[in-house]
Amino acid sequence: MTTTVIEESFRPGELEVRPDGTGNLLGSRCRSCGAHFFPTREACAGCLSQDLDAVKFSTEGVLYTYSVVRQSTPAFEVPYAIGYVDFPEGVRIMGQIAGLEFDEITIGMPMTLSLEPFGENEEGDPLTGYRFRPAEVTND
Repeated sequence: MTTTVIEESFRPGELEVRPDGTGNLLGSRCRSCGAHFFPTREACAGCLSQDLDAVKFSTEGVLYTYSVVRQSTPAFEVPYAIGYVDFPEGVRIMGQIAGLEFDEITIGMPMTLSLEPFGENEEGDPLTGYRFRPAEVTND
């Protein structure tokens, strides 16, 4: 007998998780002024329009800034890096940075979205969260 495990987002509405483990961050785009937001919004922060579309953001962006966290709540193992990544849609999203040593992180480096296990819900089903990892750069 085969059991199918359906993964859900740690924060519903922020992520689309596909069966293959890939996905996108979800947000909003204002139809009136074109501004993008993460997470989704009911109204535009710029023009106050309530005419917004749901959007899937790109999976790659550029690191705007970061910090190394050395003290946190007991729920998070320290130290860890956290940063803001700028996406082509014009939105800046904060998340943990993984996949490299702290001294290897540089502002302006290409980053990619990584969906990863993030604990379990009350029923014991896996939850998925996101982190940013360095994008693999290819030399053409």
